[in-house]
Amino acid sequence: MSEPRFLITTPLPEPAHALLSAKGAVDVWEHEHSSGELAEAAASGRYSVILSQLTDRLGAAELADAKIDGIANYAVGFDNIDIAAATSAGIMVGNTPGVLTAPTADIAMLLILAAARRCIEADTYTRAGLFDGWKPSLLLGSDVSGATLGLIGSGRIAAATARRAAGFDMVIQHCSVRGPHDRVAPGESELELGQRVSFDELIETSDFVSVHVPLAENTYHLVDAAVLSRMKRSAILVNTARGPVVDESALAAALKSGDIAAAGLDVYENEPRLAPGLAELPNSVLLPHVGSATVSVRSKMAELCALNAIAMSRREIPPHPVNPQAWQS
Repeated sequence: MSEPRFLITTPLPEPAHALLSAKGAVDVWEHEHSSGELAEAAASGRYSVILSQLTDRLGAAELADAKIDGIANYAVGFDNIDIAAATSAGIMVGNTPGVLTAPTADIAMLLILAAARRCIEADTYTRAGLFDGWKPSLLLGSDVSGATLGLIGSGRIAAATARRAAGFDMVIQHCSVRGPHDRVAPGESELELGQRVSFDELIETSDFVSVHVPLAENTYHLVDAAVLSRMKRSAILVNTARGPVVDESALAAALKSGDIAAAGLDVYENEPRLAPGLAELPNSVLLPHVGSATVSVRSKMAELCALNAIAMSRREIPPHPVNPQAWQS
């Protein structure tokens, strides 16, 4: 068997390179690349596995002539990859679940607190030299303790966020996404996630709404202008999931008009671009997609990504497969 060759599209933290180089040859791109260049690499027959980023679009067009065994995505999400096209082409896809749960929930809680207590405004105010002493009405924010937190979604990150919110004595409720299945029996609840309610009830009754669903056809613009208009005017929206789940232009308009009080975002609809006007709004807390950005977590993600790639280069099911059916004959 010939030595496998791996393509890393963007330099990864160790131990990725060390693990991969022990098993085969490794090419690392350190330049900005296009989807066309990525498609050419996949079709070249040179690589066994591509280690990709969320910013690497691997759709049906890019995979049409691919001659690779697998794609190891350096993320828990994989909406940058056309899974159906990959499966049809016999390309296994792996991701890095689990390790992102705690740090992403930390960021969700940080955004809840920062937006509620106007931390960015307060920091800017102080740095500008405007603070000239305590005042009774200076930068008044919203209460977090005792407020109702509505979680859209019921996965690991939603549950971890709920545990953190419970420490602030928040009242927690959650829902699934909108749809025929979004019907609940009276009193239905889950221990960590609190009362399960309908999407409509959650939107209308929550003081904070935190988004924790993957990007899919039924979650694109799940939070749109109509949904934002039904939230409390005092409500705060937080999104640490995927940018396109929220209609960002509608959100900017709602923040500007005062339809909702504030928002905290770590993800954006067209990253790295922001919706026009969003950055100028003082009631928005904006982070540059740093939900998993701790040294230990990014290193663990690199390890999982490399282990997925090594397994796929051997035609073995990786530790974290997205489409294990890809190699079924």
